[in-house]
Amino acid sequence: MNSKLFNRSFTLLLFGQISSLFGNTILRFALSMYILEVTGSATIFASLLAISIVPTILLSPLGGILADRVNRRNIMVALDFISGLSVLSFVFILSDSNVVTAIGAIMVILSILAAFESPAATACVPQLQEGDNVIRANAAVYQVSALAGLAAPILGSVFYSIFGLYPIIIASVVCFFITALFECFIKLEHTPSSMKNNIFTIIKNDFSASMRFMTKEQPNILKLLLLIAIISFFIASLATVGMPFMIRNVLGLDATFYGAAESALGAASIAGSIAAGLLVGKFKNSKLYLLLAALGISLLPAGLAFLLKAPTMVSYGSIILSFVLAQFPATIFSVFGLSIIQQKTPNELLGKVMSYAATITLCAQPLGQMVYGILLDLLHNRVFWVLIPTAILLYLAGTASKKMFSDFEK
Repeated sequence: MNSKLFNRSFTLLLFGQISSLFGNTILRFALSMYILEVTGSATIFASLLAISIVPTILLSPLGGILADRVNRRNIMVALDFISGLSVLSFVFILSDSNVVTAIGAIMVILSILAAFESPAATACVPQLQEGDNVIRANAAVYQVSALAGLAAPILGSVFYSIFGLYPIIIASVVCFFITALFECFIKLEHTPSSMKNNIFTIIKNDFSASMRFMTKEQPNILKLLLLIAIISFFIASLATVGMPFMIRNVLGLDATFYGAAESALGAASIAGSIAAGLLVGKFKNSKLYLLLAALGISLLPAGLAFLLKAPTMVSYGSIILSFVLAQFPATIFSVFGLSIIQQKTPNELLGKVMSYAATITLCAQPLGQMVYGILLDLLHNRVFWVLIPTAILLYLAGTASKKMFSDFEK
């Protein structure tokens, strides 16, 4: 294995991720704009988004099993090529009479393909890197993801306004095919697994082996997965539901202010991933609990501003400050946490464990969004009762995890 971070195979993987993420993001943005434009229904839009997540949640564990039994490079190449073909077929199927059905179908198909590709892509990183480079590599992947999330909606909105839907679909197809091409040249070792049993026995045995590993051999990995889910439940959900609600509905500010807050959040995510890479070798795993505690403290400025009934612009500034301060340690925690899981998990179980991480996170966020949506509706004029208790719970979760991270250090 090459000790250089940006070795040939990892560089190809990273460029593939850039192309894939960009294609996926601009496509989903354009489809969202188109469905809202054609139907004028937020309910239809929200329903399609919710339905499209379900296959990923249900099928990710199967994707993990596949990633541990088949060459991960071949999985990624095949699925990105199929994604490109699926989106290209969508161009010829879409018409005014089947907008909802066609868009729903392509979103579900891409969700199914992502369920099988994501565990393979995530499990590739520790195969291509070693030691502290695993953390640096994950930080680079997070930077790519954050940049795509920041740039794609802006470019997507411009391109959609100028060219409409179909050119963006074609651009997305090109991105998928480019990704598959990059992945063809990745060199990844693979030892074929025994396939003597029938498929159901294989699934049962693989599932049992991975669960035994997390519950008996490395129970702290399961605890760490749950902590990552907690961050998704609280921070990701509060950012996607709470921040726009507080800016638009509570403070009465327009979309420009929300857009600026979103940009600040994206910049904080990029800064956090850069910081994670720079902290390698300087920040010990035993201190990770401090990042969780910092998450809780970060939400206090916004909570106190609403508690003290600060002026509108002061409250707005406190919201941006709180969420930026929260996003920064959350990103660092996610990079280090994911790297710990990858380093502690044997290669033959990596795909399955990575799939559990994706499933837990995907389940936690929509659940958190529903909970915060209900709470914010009930406490519209007293949102500090949402922010301050969340801050306290995150701080307590951080302090309670101190021993677990000390065990990881040992």
